[in-house]
Amino acid sequence: YYPTLCRRRKEVVTKKSSLIDTIDFNAPKFQKVPIDTLAKILDYELTEKEWFVTGNVNPIYFSDDFEFQDPDVKLSGIENYARGVNKLFDQNTARAEIISCVASNSNIITVTWRLSGKVNIGPGLAIKPYICYTNFTVNEESCLVCFQEDEFDIPQWDVLLSSLFPFLIGMVTSSPAPPVERQDVPVMPKLPNNNSAGFLDSILGVFQQK
Repeated sequence: YYPTLCRRRKEVVTKKSSLIDTIDFNAPKFQKVPIDTLAKILDYELTEKEWFVTGNVNPIYFSDDFEFQDPDVKLSGIENYARGVNKLFDQNTARAEIISCVASNSNIITVTWRLSGKVNIGPGLAIKPYICYTNFTVNEESCLVCFQEDEFDIPQWDVLLSSLFPFLIGMVTSSPAPPVERQDVPVMPKLPNNNSAGFLDSILGVFQQK
Protein backbone atom coordinates (compact mmCIF):
# COMPACT_ATOMS: atom_id res chain seq x y z
CA TYR A 1 0.00 0.00 0.00
CA TYR A 2 2.74 2.50 0.95
CA PRO A 3 4.73 2.13 -2.31
CA THR A 4 1.50 2.57 -4.28
CA LEU A 5 0.62 5.72 -2.33
CA CYS A 6 4.10 7.17 -2.89
CA ARG A 7 3.87 6.42 -6.61
CA ARG A 8 0.49 8.16 -6.86
CA ARG A 9 1.79 11.23 -5.03
CA LYS A 10 4.76 11.35 -7.39
CA GLU A 11 2.38 11.19 -10.38
CA VAL A 12 0.34 14.10 -9.01
CA VAL A 13 3.45 16.23 -8.46
CA THR A 14 4.71 15.41 -11.96
CA LYS A 15 1.36 16.34 -13.50
CA LYS A 16 1.25 19.67 -11.65
CA SER A 17 4.76 20.69 -12.63
CA SER A 18 4.65 19.42 -16.23
CA LEU A 19 2.46 22.28 -17.47
CA ILE A 20 4.93 24.96 -16.36
CA ASP A 21 7.89 22.90 -17.52
CA THR A 22 6.56 22.97 -21.10
CA ILE A 23 6.70 26.79 -21.26
CA ASP A 24 9.71 28.30 -23.02
CA PHE A 25 10.59 31.21 -20.75
CA ASN A 26 13.40 32.19 -23.12
CA ALA A 27 11.12 32.53 -26.16
CA PRO A 28 11.64 35.63 -28.37
CA LYS A 29 9.76 38.67 -27.12
CA PHE A 30 6.70 40.06 -28.82
CA GLN A 31 7.11 42.95 -31.26
CA LYS A 32 5.67 46.31 -30.38
CA VAL A 33 1.98 46.83 -31.19
CA PRO A 34 -0.52 49.54 -30.15
CA ILE A 35 -1.61 49.08 -26.55
CA ASP A 36 -5.24 48.55 -27.59
CA THR A 37 -4.11 45.64 -29.76
CA LEU A 38 -2.05 44.19 -26.91
CA ALA A 39 -5.12 44.42 -24.65
CA LYS A 40 -7.15 42.39 -27.16
CA ILE A 41 -4.38 39.81 -27.45
CA LEU A 42 -4.16 39.43 -23.68
CA ASP A 43 -7.95 39.24 -23.45
CA TYR A 44 -7.92 36.29 -25.86
CA GLU A 45 -4.99 34.54 -24.20
CA LEU A 46 -6.26 34.98 -20.64
CA THR A 47 -9.72 33.74 -21.59
CA GLU A 48 -8.19 30.65 -23.17
CA LYS A 49 -5.58 29.85 -20.52
CA GLU A 50 -6.74 31.56 -17.30
CA TRP A 51 -3.08 31.91 -16.35
CA PHE A 52 -3.90 33.97 -13.26
CA VAL A 53 -4.63 30.60 -11.62
CA THR A 54 -3.05 28.01 -13.93
CA GLY A 55 0.31 29.71 -14.37
CA ASN A 56 0.16 28.82 -18.07
CA VAL A 57 1.57 32.19 -19.09
CA ASN A 58 2.83 33.31 -22.46
CA PRO A 59 6.22 34.81 -21.55
CA ILE A 60 6.67 36.62 -24.87
CA TYR A 61 4.58 39.52 -23.53
CA PHE A 62 6.63 40.04 -20.34
CA SER A 63 9.88 41.91 -19.88
CA ASP A 64 12.90 40.28 -18.28
CA ASP A 65 12.57 42.61 -15.28
CA PHE A 66 8.87 41.81 -14.73
CA GLU A 67 7.60 42.27 -11.17
CA PHE A 68 4.36 41.22 -9.50
CA GLN A 69 2.57 42.55 -6.45
CA ASP A 70 -0.71 41.93 -4.64
CA PRO A 71 -1.78 42.64 -1.02
CA ASP A 72 0.15 39.56 0.17
CA VAL A 73 3.00 38.85 -2.24
CA LYS A 74 5.81 40.58 -4.11
CA LEU A 75 8.05 38.71 -6.54
CA SER A 76 10.26 39.16 -9.59
CA GLY A 77 10.31 37.20 -12.84
CA ILE A 78 7.49 35.79 -14.93
CA GLU A 79 8.64 32.21 -14.33
CA ASN A 80 8.48 32.68 -10.56
CA TYR A 81 4.99 34.10 -10.97
CA ALA A 82 3.85 31.18 -13.14
CA ARG A 83 5.17 28.55 -10.77
CA GLY A 84 3.79 30.37 -7.75
CA VAL A 85 0.17 30.58 -8.93
CA ASN A 86 0.26 27.03 -10.31
CA LYS A 87 1.33 25.78 -6.89
CA LEU A 88 -1.08 27.98 -4.92
CA PHE A 89 -4.31 27.19 -6.76
CA ASP A 90 -5.99 23.81 -6.99
CA GLN A 91 -5.74 23.01 -10.69
CA ASN A 92 -8.92 20.93 -10.68
CA THR A 93 -11.22 23.66 -9.38
CA ALA A 94 -9.66 27.13 -9.61
CA ARG A 95 -11.03 29.49 -12.25
CA ALA A 96 -10.02 32.95 -13.45
CA GLU A 97 -12.97 34.00 -15.60
CA ILE A 98 -12.19 37.14 -17.59
CA ILE A 99 -14.85 39.85 -17.55
CA SER A 100 -12.94 42.53 -19.46
CA CYS A 101 -9.44 43.48 -20.57
CA VAL A 102 -8.98 47.04 -21.75
CA ALA A 103 -6.29 49.68 -22.10
CA SER A 104 -7.15 52.24 -19.43
CA ASN A 105 -4.45 54.71 -20.51
CA SER A 106 -1.29 54.87 -22.63
CA ASN A 107 0.65 52.32 -20.60
CA ILE A 108 -1.90 50.49 -18.39
CA ILE A 109 -4.06 47.49 -19.30
CA THR A 110 -6.73 46.64 -16.73
CA VAL A 111 -8.16 43.14 -16.48
CA THR A 112 -11.33 42.51 -14.47
CA TRP A 113 -11.90 38.87 -13.58
CA ARG A 114 -13.75 36.52 -11.23
CA LEU A 115 -11.74 34.18 -8.99
CA SER A 116 -13.24 30.95 -7.68
CA GLY A 117 -12.29 27.38 -6.75
CA LYS A 118 -9.82 26.24 -4.11
CA VAL A 119 -6.31 27.05 -2.91
CA ASN A 120 -3.72 24.53 -1.73
CA ILE A 121 -3.53 25.75 1.85
CA GLY A 122 -3.81 23.13 4.59
CA PRO A 123 -6.37 20.50 3.53
CA GLY A 124 -7.51 22.86 0.77
CA LEU A 125 -9.62 25.97 1.25
CA ALA A 126 -12.58 26.90 -0.91
CA ILE A 127 -12.55 30.45 -2.29
CA LYS A 128 -15.76 32.43 -2.14
CA PRO A 129 -15.99 33.86 -5.67
CA TYR A 130 -14.89 37.49 -5.78
CA ILE A 131 -13.74 40.06 -8.32
CA CYS A 132 -10.09 40.84 -8.98
CA TYR A 133 -8.56 43.77 -10.84
CA THR A 134 -5.20 43.24 -12.50
CA ASN A 135 -3.28 46.26 -13.76
CA PHE A 136 -0.55 45.51 -16.29
CA THR A 137 1.99 48.30 -16.63
CA VAL A 138 3.37 48.27 -20.17
CA ASN A 139 6.79 49.67 -21.07
CA GLU A 140 6.04 52.24 -23.75
CA GLU A 141 9.35 51.58 -25.55
CA SER A 142 9.13 47.80 -25.82
CA CYS A 143 5.37 47.27 -25.33
CA LEU A 144 6.20 44.48 -22.87
CA VAL A 145 4.50 44.05 -19.50
CA CYS A 146 6.97 45.12 -16.80
CA PHE A 147 4.71 45.22 -13.73
CA GLN A 148 1.51 43.53 -12.57
CA GLU A 149 -0.51 44.59 -9.56
CA ASP A 150 -3.61 42.72 -8.36
CA GLU A 151 -6.35 44.24 -6.24
CA PHE A 152 -9.56 42.71 -4.88
CA ASP A 153 -13.10 44.02 -4.52
CA ILE A 154 -13.39 42.71 -0.95
CA PRO A 155 -10.98 43.08 2.01
CA GLN A 156 -8.57 40.31 2.94
CA TRP A 157 -10.38 39.55 6.19
CA ASP A 158 -13.53 38.84 4.16
CA VAL A 159 -11.65 36.44 1.89
CA LEU A 160 -10.14 34.53 4.84
CA LEU A 161 -13.26 34.50 7.02
CA SER A 162 -15.41 33.26 4.14
CA SER A 163 -12.98 30.39 3.50
CA LEU A 164 -12.70 29.33 7.14
CA PHE A 165 -16.35 29.85 8.09
CA PRO A 166 -18.45 29.62 4.90
CA PHE A 167 -21.70 29.73 6.89
CA LEU A 168 -20.99 33.42 7.50
CA ILE A 169 -21.14 34.24 3.79
CA GLY A 170 -23.92 36.69 3.07
CA MET A 171 -24.41 37.48 6.76
CA VAL A 172 -21.12 38.70 8.23
CA THR A 173 -19.14 38.57 5.00
CA SER A 174 -20.20 39.71 1.54
CA SER A 175 -22.14 37.57 -0.92
CA PRO A 176 -20.28 35.67 -3.65
CA ALA A 177 -19.61 37.47 -6.92
CA PRO A 178 -22.26 36.49 -9.49
CA PRO A 179 -21.37 34.16 -12.37
CA VAL A 180 -19.68 35.70 -15.38
CA GLU A 181 -22.06 36.19 -18.29
CA ARG A 182 -19.87 37.70 -20.94
CA GLN A 183 -21.61 38.59 -24.19
CA ASP A 184 -18.56 39.12 -26.40
CA VAL A 185 -16.17 36.33 -27.36
CA PRO A 186 -12.51 37.45 -27.40
CA VAL A 187 -10.71 36.83 -30.70
CA MET A 188 -7.07 37.07 -31.63
CA PRO A 189 -6.62 40.35 -33.53
CA LYS A 190 -4.77 40.51 -36.82
CA LEU A 191 -1.13 41.29 -36.20
CA PRO A 192 0.94 43.87 -38.11
CA ASN A 193 2.53 42.69 -41.36
CA ASN A 194 6.01 43.36 -39.98
CA ASN A 195 5.72 40.32 -37.71
CA SER A 196 7.77 37.57 -39.33
CA ALA A 197 6.29 34.12 -40.00
CA GLY A 198 8.71 32.55 -37.57
CA PHE A 199 7.68 34.94 -34.85
CA LEU A 200 3.99 34.19 -35.47
CA ASP A 201 4.78 30.49 -35.23
CA SER A 202 6.29 31.05 -31.78
CA ILE A 203 3.10 32.79 -30.64
CA LEU A 204 0.82 30.09 -32.00
CA GLY A 205 2.99 27.42 -30.45
CA VAL A 206 2.45 28.89 -27.00
CA PHE A 207 -1.30 29.21 -27.71
CA GLN A 208 -1.48 25.46 -28.08
CA GLN A 209 -0.19 24.86 -24.52
CA LYS A 210 -3.47 24.41 -22.65
